[in-house]
Formats: sequence, structure tokens, C-alpha cells
Amino acid sequence: MSGNDGPPRDRRTAAATDGGASRAPGGADARETAEDFLGSGWAFPVETDERGSITRSRGRVDIEESIRLILETAKGERVMRPEFGCGIHDFAFATVDRSTLTLAETSVRDALREWEPRIEVLAVDVSTERLDEGVLLVDVDYRVRETNNEFNLVYPFYLEVS
Repeated sequence: MSGNDGPPRDRRTAAATDGGASRAPGGADARETAEDFLGSGWAFPVETDERGSITRSRGRVDIEESIRLILETAKGERVMRPEFGCGIHDFAFATVDRSTLTLAETSVRDALREWEPRIEVLAVDVSTERLDEGVLLVDVDYRVRETNNEFNLVYPFYLEVS
């Protein structure tokens, strides 16, 4: 025995018993963990800043860029990760009817659930409002899990029209 009579403490237990004064790894306090959860990454599209460094995005912007990246990537497109992406691209040449729209909505919902764990997908609606231009509008309502804030993203999916 190590002399410790109680169960091992993790950060959640420490924060609850220390009045929230617990420190996360690296010395950050617990208030910073929400932003850490939302994360940061390379901005998309990839660009460099005035110093030549890769531009980064953080928080909500990073999540939105991630959603767009998932939707813009066809399954099988990435050689080292062929399952990554969204199956909506399978419908680029399909006849646009209620069945196709439902399948497109389902493929978007499934891809976001699988590849973007920071959000909860609330609704996906595919609109034919701009169909005459060869565009389906994919309206995604989502909630950021860590902050509970709700957002909306409209993604234009371009069809091949003959």
C-alpha cells in the first residue's frame, strides 16, 4: 500500500473537491479546457501567414472548417484513410428525387457523427432551392458539445448536370 486510503483522483474529482482550483496538464486552469477541447489545427484551405508559418484556426472556426473538409472529401479519396469523408458524392449523378435527398441527408449525418466528435448533429436538410443551377444546399444544424452552443452551416453540393 502506498499510504493513500482513498481511490485515485482524476482531474474531474480534483476540480470538484478543490473548488475548481485544479490545474490541467501544462499548468492551464480548468476554464481553458473547453477551448482546448474545441482545439486548433491548420486553417483550411491551407495558407501561410506573413512569416511563412502555416495559418491555424481555433475553436468554432476550426470546427466549421472540419465539417466542410469532411463534406468535401469523397469516401475513398484519401489513400491512407479510405473510409474518411462523406458518401454524398455518390449522388452527384443521381436523379434528384425524395429518395436521393433522404440518402444524401443520411450520408451527411453519418459522416459528421463518425468524423467530428466535437459536435452533435441536430438536423440535416437538403434543399433543392438552387437545383436549376446544379446545386443542392445542405443545411446542417449542430451543437458544439463542450459549450452547448448551436450553429448552422449551409454547404453547397454541386451536381453534374447534363
